[in-house]
This record gives sequence, structure tokens and C-alpha cells, in this order.
Amino acid sequence: MATLPDEIRQFCSNNHLHLNTDLGQHFLIDEEVLASIVSAAHIEKDDHIVEIGPGIGVLTRELLKHASTVTTIELDKRLIPFLKQFTKASTGNCELLVINDNALTTPLPSTTYKIVANIPYHITSPLLRHAFLESSLPPTTMTLLIQREVAERICSEKDRGMLTILVQLFGDPKIVRNVPPAAFLPPPKVDSSVLQIDCFSKPKVPPDVLEEIFRLTKIGFGQKRKMLSNTIGALPEGDALLKNTNIDPQRRPQTLDIDEWIELAKRSLKH
Repeated sequence: MATLPDEIRQFCSNNHLHLNTDLGQHFLIDEEVLASIVSAAHIEKDDHIVEIGPGIGVLTRELLKHASTVTTIELDKRLIPFLKQFTKASTGNCELLVINDNALTTPLPSTTYKIVANIPYHITSPLLRHAFLESSLPPTTMTLLIQREVAERICSEKDRGMLTILVQLFGDPKIVRNVPPAAFLPPPKVDSSVLQIDCFSKPKVPPDVLEEIFRLTKIGFGQKRKMLSNTIGALPEGDALLKNTNIDPQRRPQTLDIDEWIELAKRSLKH
């Protein structure tokens, strides 16, 4: 019996399929990593799974064995017939919906769903913004195979970025496992990680505080090498804001945790 890597290579060869790495097309060929993704997602038999960038359906085929509905969103039109062909024998009682569109503009479901995906790395930030900020209903969980450096930044407690703050306002992230380049066809130039986000039923803060956090983080991280005294402190009453929040103005934005940004935003709205 052919191994998964051999099966995928043979499938691509038989169909004269050449991958577009500019679109982030790196097919996962490691069965252990596939199993880790499915396990981390905690898929129930009545779950609706949304998969971004399924390619020919390597992960899709596994998702179909566990969920009731799998919706795939694939930008590359030429891959759609290959996706249907590769997953044909695995649908069983699961409904497969295939959408040929841009996942960053496609409306996500209005009923409960989970996102499980090996996503093109360059869309990580916009996809998270789309799921959390632009959708009528955020997912209950997100299980994503993304660039390791980005996953580590999202989960960091020392070197945070704007993406760290965004994710931690909407969910609890953790790294399930790291994944080497050899797990993909073709291998990417960077290491990857499986990131699991257990999403909150609603954001940590109300909309006005959320908006103010994004305003302040944009200012702070706009010049992240500068001390807060030169960014937040330069705002009207900014020095008083930092002082009243007990935040040292000589700190830099990446050292502030989510609770400190929340407190800054709340006090800023009172001024």
C-alpha cells in the first residue's frame, strides 16, 4: 500500500499538477501531522468545518471522516476538479461544499462552525481579522497550520505584536506541535506549527473598548522600537494615561500584556 507522500506525488504526476508556491501551495504529506490537526480540532460528528485553501484535499479527506459538513474555500480554480477527485471516496455521510473564491472576502457561516486549515502563510493576519472582526459569527475554534514564527508570536508572553493582542482578545491560543519543512510537498523555506485557538463566545471587552485598543496598539506598534513615552505618551494627556495605568513610559509596546492594553483603553475612554 502506497504511503501518503507517494500517493500525493503520484496524484500530482498523473494529473500534471504543478503547485503555485506564490499562492502558498504546499501540500501536507505527513500523516502524523494530519492526525495531530484533526485531534486538536476535537471534531464532533455534527460539526460544520470550514477549511481554507484545501488544495487537492489532503486535509479535507481526513475532515470528511469526522464532521457532518465540510466547507472548503479554494482560490485556485484549476484545483477544484482535483479536490473533488481526490476526496471522492471519503465523503461518506459528510456533506462537502466547495467554494471557488477568496477566503478573505467570502462570508463565513452564520451558524456554529470551526475553522481547520493548512493556510497560505501570507494570509494568516488577514484571515484572523476576517474571522474575528468581519464575520457575523466567529468560529468556536480555529486549528491552523501556520508559520512557526507567527504562531510563537501569537502565543508569546514576552515579545508580543498586534496579532498577539487581536487573537488574545478573541480566544485562547496554544501551539500543539511544530512541523518541519519535510512534512510538505514542496517543502517551504520555514518551519511551521499547528496553532489551536479556543475562541471565546464574545470578545473580552465591549465594542467601544475593543476599538480603542486597536487605536492605541496601532499607535504603539507603529513605532514598536520606541518607548511608550514617544508614542502613547505623545497623545493629549498620554503621559497621564500611562501614569494612571501604572505603566512605565520607558517600556516598549511588545512588553505590554493583554490586560494592560485593556486597562489603557478603558482609562483612555474616560478622559
